[in-house]
Amino acid sequence: MVPTQRPLVDYAALDDIALVALARAGQREAFRHIMQRCNRRLFRAARGVVHDDAEAEDVVQQAYVDAFAHLDSFRGDAALTTWLTRIVLNEAHGRLRARKPTVGIELVEALQQEGGRVIAFPSKFGHEDPAAGAARAEVRRLLERAVDALPEAYRLVFVMREIEECSVEETATCLSLKPETVKTRLHRARRLLRTALHDELATTMTDAFPFLGARCDRMTNAVLARLDLHD
Repeated sequence: MVPTQRPLVDYAALDDIALVALARAGQREAFRHIMQRCNRRLFRAARGVVHDDAEAEDVVQQAYVDAFAHLDSFRGDAALTTWLTRIVLNEAHGRLRARKPTVGIELVEALQQEGGRVIAFPSKFGHEDPAAGAARAEVRRLLERAVDALPEAYRLVFVMREIEECSVEETATCLSLKPETVKTRLHRARRLLRTALHDELATTMTDAFPFLGARCDRMTNAVLARLDLHD
C-alpha cells in the first residue's frame, strides 16, 4: 500500500492566526514563515535598543525561542507582530539593564524646546548614476548614526513610525504608550535629527537599516536549530 502523503500547505497564503495554530501543532515550517514575516521589524526594534547588529540578531533569536515556548499565550487580541515586538523589547531592555543604568526620559524631555519637523523624507528615489548612489549610501549612514544617537524612547518611536511605517496606534500598543505620547516623542525625535543633520539631508526612511535576505535566513535557521536542540 502506498502511504498517504500529507497535502502540501501554502504557508505563505495563511494568516498569522492559522500559522500560529500550525506552529502550536508542531509544524516548524509554519514557525519559519512567522519568523520570515516578522524578522525585519523585530530586528529593527531590537537594534533600536541595543545599538549593535549582532546583538540585535541574538535578541530576536532568543525572543523567538521564548515566543515558541509560549505560543499558547497568544490569543490574537493584538497583531502577532505586536505580541512578538513586546517580547523582543523585553529581551533587549533586559540586556540593556544588565549592561548599564538608564536615563529617565522625563529629564531629557524637559531639556527639549519646541521646533519643526526634521526634514521631508521622500519615500523613493528615481534612477541614479553610481556617484548619486554612493552619495545616497553615505547620507543613509549619516542618518543611521543620527538615529542611533537619539535617546532610546525617541529612537524606538522614530524607528516604529518612520522606518517601519507603523500607525500611531500600533506603535503605542507595542511600546505601551499613549497615542499622544507617541506623537510628542516623534515630533521631538524629528527635531533632534533636524538639529543633528543641519536640515541638509534627505533620504528614504524605508531603506534605512537595510534588512537583507541573508540576515533573515541566518536568523530564521539559527532559531530553528536552537528549537531542535530542545526536542
